[in-house]
Parts: sequence; C-alpha cells; structure tokens
Amino acid sequence: MRNNMESNKDQTQEEIYRLVKENNKMLHGMRRTAFWGGLFKLLIWAGLIAAPIWLYSVYLAPIVQNLQQTMNQVQGAGAKAQGQLNGLGDILKQFESKIQSALPANE
Repeated sequence: MRNNMESNKDQTQEEIYRLVKENNKMLHGMRRTAFWGGLFKLLIWAGLIAAPIWLYSVYLAPIVQNLQQTMNQVQGAGAKAQGQLNGLGDILKQFESKIQSALPANE
C-alpha cells in the first residue's frame, strides 16, 4: 500500500513538474510575443509620425517655397502698380494745375 501511494505521489509530482514546465514555456512565449508586438507597434507609430514629415520635406517643401516666391512676386508687382497709379494721379494733378495757370482768368 505504501509503495502504491509513493508511486502515485511520484506520478503526481511528475505531472505537476510537467505542467509547470509547459506553463513556463507558454509564459515565455507570451512574453516574447508581447515584446515583439510592442516593438512592431513602436516601429509602426514611428513610421506614421516620420513619414508625413519626410514627405513634406522632400516633396512638398520645394513646391511651397516656389509658391511663396510667386506670391511675393505678385505682391511686389501689385505694390509697383499701386505706386504707378499714385504717380499717374500726381501727374494728372500737375497737368491740371499747369493748364489752369496757362489759361487766362475770366473775370
């Protein structure tokens, strides 16, 4: 009877040891998977943040700079045209004053 109990106890301990090893193996696998999953998520997020910055600096920045230069040229041309219009108004006033001074005064 004692021999039977010891062999039963040994079988139970071996089963427990086998289950512990299996559980430990599963837990290590889960930790490994969680680590690689976290690293993969980090890389995905870094790519999602870095990609628009890179795309802007490579493709969109030159276009924006050209657009800004064009806008500055247009604004400069507009200011120049405004200055010419103001100058034209001054010339017309000078012309009018010269004509009035050249005409005899009617009394």
